[in-house]
Amino acid sequence: VPGNELQIYTWMDATLRELTGLIKEVNIESRVRGTTFDFVLVSPEYNCPRFNAFEIGLTVAGNRSPDDSKTLGNTRFSIGDYLDVCITPPERFMRRPAPMRYLKKKNLSLIEQ
Repeated sequence: VPGNELQIYTWMDATLRELTGLIKEVNIESRVRGTTFDFVLVSPEYNCPRFNAFEIGLTVAGNRSPDDSKTLGNTRFSIGDYLDVCITPPERFMRRPAPMRYLKKKNLSLIEQ
C-alpha cells in the first residue's frame, strides 16, 4: 500500500469539488493554486479478474471547471469501486489530448456528412 494512499468514505451525492477539498486537507502539496486533479473510476469486471478504468472528470485548485459539480452518482460509480486521482502540480501540467469518446463522436459526425 502506498504511503500517500488516502481512503475516503463518502456519499454518492459527493461532488468532485468536495472530493478535491478533502484531498487538499490532507495533502499539503496539492493546495497550490492551479494544481490539477484528474479523476478516474476504476471498477472490477464482474465475470473476469480485470478492472475497467473510465475518466470521470477534472478539477483545478483555485479555478472553476465544468466537472466541479459532477457527483459520484452521475458517473458509473457503484459501491466497491475505486477512484484513482492523478494530482499534477501547476508547473508540470501538460495539455492532454481530448478523451477518445470525443474523438469517436467527432469522427462519426464526419462520416455521416
